[in-house]
Amino acid sequence: MIHNHDDIVGKAYDSTLMKRLLGYIKPYKKYVVLSILLNLIVAGLGPLRPYLTKLAIDDNIEVGNYDGLLTIAVLLVISLVLQSAIQYFLTYFTQYMGQKIIYDLRKKVFTHVHKLSLKYFDKTPIGRLVTNATNDIESLDQMFSSGIVMIFSDIFIIIWILFFMFFMSWDLSLVTLSVLPFLIYGTFLFRKKVREAYRRVRKHLSRLNSYMQEHVSGISIVQIFSKEKEEEKRFSEINNDHKKANIDSIFYYAIFYPSVELISSVAVALIIWYGGRGILEGVVTTGDLIAFILFTEMFFRPIRDLSEKYNILQTAMASSERIFGLLDNNTFIENPENPEELENVKGGIEFKNVNFAYNEENYVLKNISFKIEPGETVAIVGATGAGKTTIINTFTRFYDINSGEILLDGKNIRNLRKEDLRKYISVVLQDVQLFSGTIKSNIDLNSSKISQEQVIEAAKTVGANSFIENLPNKYDEIVKEKGATLSVGQKQLISFARALAYNPKILILDEATSSIDTETEMLIQKAIEKLLVGRTSIVIAHRLSTIQNADKIIVMHKGEIREIGNHQQLLAKKGIYYKLYQLQYKDQEVA
Repeated sequence: MIHNHDDIVGKAYDSTLMKRLLGYIKPYKKYVVLSILLNLIVAGLGPLRPYLTKLAIDDNIEVGNYDGLLTIAVLLVISLVLQSAIQYFLTYFTQYMGQKIIYDLRKKVFTHVHKLSLKYFDKTPIGRLVTNATNDIESLDQMFSSGIVMIFSDIFIIIWILFFMFFMSWDLSLVTLSVLPFLIYGTFLFRKKVREAYRRVRKHLSRLNSYMQEHVSGISIVQIFSKEKEEEKRFSEINNDHKKANIDSIFYYAIFYPSVELISSVAVALIIWYGGRGILEGVVTTGDLIAFILFTEMFFRPIRDLSEKYNILQTAMASSERIFGLLDNNTFIENPENPEELENVKGGIEFKNVNFAYNEENYVLKNISFKIEPGETVAIVGATGAGKTTIINTFTRFYDINSGEILLDGKNIRNLRKEDLRKYISVVLQDVQLFSGTIKSNIDLNSSKISQEQVIEAAKTVGANSFIENLPNKYDEIVKEKGATLSVGQKQLISFARALAYNPKILILDEATSSIDTETEMLIQKAIEKLLVGRTSIVIAHRLSTIQNADKIIVMHKGEIREIGNHQQLLAKKGIYYKLYQLQYKDQEVA
């Protein structure tokens, strides 16, 4: 299965993909059966009217039978009303079924994406995932609500028309169908061109979404470096490619539909010529001629619709291939088949000869070994790229290590369920992620296990309560995407409150105070002291002033541990830590 490629063309019909798609219909098969039955009825009512028209002309108008003409007129009205009523229920049922299926599928995609490991997101643009979850699934909605079931409608209409036509006149029917070879060739050519145009539309749409998502997220960088014009030019080029692909697609439709109308007109002309001559010779009635003209115009309409359904099917096949490619991706951090129980966690952490590489070639962690006793505060320092954050990512099992062991209270974390491991850990990152919602929902993350009182207490402990109480709606204040209305310091305080609200046994601070001003830092340093009590804590920091009281400091350099000790011990060694300290406090006395 191809995964997340924008260039997927796919088959117009893929039995394997269709079988999987039909699996989503199974819970709603009663709607499918009902829709097919309604289609069978409504498809027959349309071709019935030309036949009634023939009877009205030949059996009533030409012989002056007013009562019979009235009966035919009433039957025509009844057929129209009945067809409209059935069409209403048919449309409702198919759209209802389509929406239910899309709801199920979109929910499954969303849930699956949340289960994927971070390794997957390292290589996949977010804009592409958004395209999968929105545009591609919307394409399937068209197939479920307007494609699969409604194809039966067009096929049934064609079958009913052919039935009435051959029932009335074999020779007129053959004359009508004589133009079909031209129509089949035109349809084949149209299908081929549209497939290629559609491929390019999807490719450029995915590029458009990815570019838009990336540059809206980084709008501050674009503006601060005055790159608006350059980015506008690049976006215009991508947008122009998308526009051209759509225009090509429109062009083929603009050619195909008039061509079908032309072929239809030729068929009508042949009927008038052949049928008119038959009337003069007395072998064809006027009712037959008019009925066949109506049949001919009616016959080409579902063929046009089937071409549209083909496009929907083509779109759905390509979209489903991308969606199933995503759903089939197994970049997971797997839970063990027989996980060990994790209870009464004390917080002892040990790394034993751990090696790890993101790309399986360049090792970021090299033979890492250290031990953290329960309740200890351990700081990890080192230059950018030394592997500090990677230690956190492997301990939380965002990534699995290549070799070695990571232990929690003596238990290998590979033998634990991810959920069991992570529920004892809270992480505060430098780049705070806030979600659309309220202050409260960003602290408790909508957990039913955390009360309002616990939220407020956590906010008070970290010093966030003072600014929250000054907000118009306090804890119910609306937070916009990424906390756009809050300062960096306020967002960081909320992330501290969030970590505390979950009352973790292990607290991880990853550059958590690097974006905060000095005044706010002093405020939350006091809060951190309270947070660390009774907890095992890992603190990653560039500011050495924030970690001088740590029980142990681990100095990383190029993926290796070079020094371990407390602040005074490391200064006494006059190694890497000593040099880092000198760089930060070169104007102060070292000691």
